Amino acid sequence: MKIYISDAAKVINVTPRYARLRAGANGSAKGQIIGWENIELISDRPLEVMLNEFKQLKEEYPDRILIASIMEEYNKAAWEELIDRVEQTGIDAIEVNFSCPHGMPERKMGAAVGQDCDLLEEVCGWINAKATVPVWAKMTPNITDITQPARVSLRSGCEGVAAINTIMSVMGINLKTLHPEPCVEGYSTPGGYSSKAVHPIALGKVMSIAQMMKNEFQGGDYSLSGIGGVETGGDAAEFILLGANTVQVCTGVMMYGYDLVSKLCSELKDFMRTHNFSTIEEFRGYAFNITVFLFYVINRHPPPPPPHLNITVLCSASLQYFTTHTELVRIQQKAIRERRAIRKGLQSDKDWTGDGFVKESESMVSN
Repeated sequence: MKIYISDAAKVINVTPRYARLRAGANGSAKGQIIGWENIELISDRPLEVMLNEFKQLKEEYPDRILIASIMEEYNKAAWEELIDRVEQTGIDAIEVNFSCPHGMPERKMGAAVGQDCDLLEEVCGWINAKATVPVWAKMTPNITDITQPARVSLRSGCEGVAAINTIMSVMGINLKTLHPEPCVEGYSTPGGYSSKAVHPIALGKVMSIAQMMKNEFQGGDYSLSGIGGVETGGDAAEFILLGANTVQVCTGVMMYGYDLVSKLCSELKDFMRTHNFSTIEEFRGYAFNITVFLFYVINRHPPPPPPHLNITVLCSASLQYFTTHTELVRIQQKAIRERRAIRKGLQSDKDWTGDGFVKESESMVSN
């Protein structure tokens, strides 16, 4: 939930506030939903209602972890009051939303903070000086280098970061009416993009943060929460393989209901059994980048190899398989020489045949 301490009258949402992108011709009612845009602000439910629900949840499920996701204006006293009232309900941790791309940026809320590292450092300082429970900062993908705000958040006292929030987007234009979607009285506004289509982008952002954390915060007890297009156990496993401690789901549940969570957990367990993993820690990837062709990956031990060696240290995570384009060329050239008569893909643009480009393109697709 996103909580707002001020008068709920300040938050006025519109309807419709969502738009979907389907596979195939967009607008078709038959294609699979792969993208979801929302133009919703923060919750317009009264704070007291949410606080009472938090108390009820902790009373009914005292052994479960409850994390409050909060957002506030650029106002130190307001942040302090919100944190105090939320903590009084017995919540276990706080996630601070510095990343919503359309949640009243004119009031320095959401991504307006997460995209300004100086502002972020100041607000994180307020929050961590007040909070007595762990704090996660939720990162915006709408920035050139997501590791910069993640680094600032951790250095400013946050125990972890969560990534990613939604991606700024325009879902599409209705080609019959010529109006944008979602359409409100003929008008719209850019919103946040989520669902399956953002999953590869989210994986890339989480990988970058995981590398930065391993390089610069290795000695601390920090955590990373992966978010973006999670609908299956396999989706969750991918985030964990890249170093995430936890995984979050929102849009998937909105589309498919709470049963998605049970199905996801079952699929994740199946994945673990397939690979003989007994705990998540056994396959959660830690990685850092050494300035050679390959990423060196370690899982606490052994120590990294000398930087002049062009080798890969193997572990059970997937980060070891990421490298530079230069190294990909070397690997493929070696493989081509080894296969000799077996031709896979094109070695040079001069090998395109013209009318055969469809099959030739397909020959160079990995999945």
